[in-house]
Amino acid sequence: MTRPVPELAEKERAQVKKVCKELLETLKAEKLVLDWRKKDRARSDVRRTLEIVFDRGLPESYDEGIYNEKCELAFHHIFTSYYGAGESVYSAMR
Repeated sequence: MTRPVPELAEKERAQVKKVCKELLETLKAEKLVLDWRKKDRARSDVRRTLEIVFDRGLPESYDEGIYNEKCELAFHHIFTSYYGAGESVYSAMR
């Protein structure tokens, strides 16, 4: 979310980390249900939640182009890494 662009001050970088943590907590608690990736509505809910959280919380350094790019990259990461019902590629690492 912070590389290669935009250039961020340390305070902005902390803000981005906080927003990403909030997003993941929200998604895990409410949106990443069993088989969410197979259901159009569930995928749309995840994408929309991501956009809302980023729109509210990311610093102004994220112009429209960067915002759209980061939303796409974040959704792709969530889609490929989080299977739903508490399962993710990170579950195996514990």
